[in-house]
Amino acid sequence: MERDEIMGMVRDILDQLPDHIRENIKNLEFVIEDRPNFEIKRRFRGAMLLGLYQGVPLPKRGPGYTFVLPDRISLFYENLLKVVRDDGEWPRVLKDVILHEIGHYFGFNEMEIRKLMDEMIPETDKGMD
Repeated sequence: MERDEIMGMVRDILDQLPDHIRENIKNLEFVIEDRPNFEIKRRFRGAMLLGLYQGVPLPKRGPGYTFVLPDRISLFYENLLKVVRDDGEWPRVLKDVILHEIGHYFGFNEMEIRKLMDEMIPETDKGMD
C-alpha cells in the first residue's frame, strides 16, 4: 500500500466520523512517518506503535491556545506493514489506529478509548471470527 493511498483512506475515515466529532477537530494534522524516532521508542519502552498523538488535548486548551503549530497524529508506516497481512485489512487497521489517536486528542485515557471503541466498532469490523 502506497502512502498516498493511505492518506486517502485517512481522509475517508475522517469524513465518516459523526458530525459532532469531526466538527470539533481543529488544528490537527496527520502524517506518515517510517518509524518512531529514538525518543518515542524510549518513552514507550520499545512498544510497536502504529500511531501516536502528539499535542495538547482538547480539554487542556485554554484561552491562551493560539498561534500554535498543529497537533499531530503520526502513522508509523513500517510498523503498520508488519501487522497488515493484506490490502483488505488496511481500512480496518487504519480506522482502529485513527479512532484511538483521536480519542487521545479529545483527552481520553487508554481505558476510556477502549470502552468507546468497543461501543463504536461492530464486532464484524474488528476482524473477529
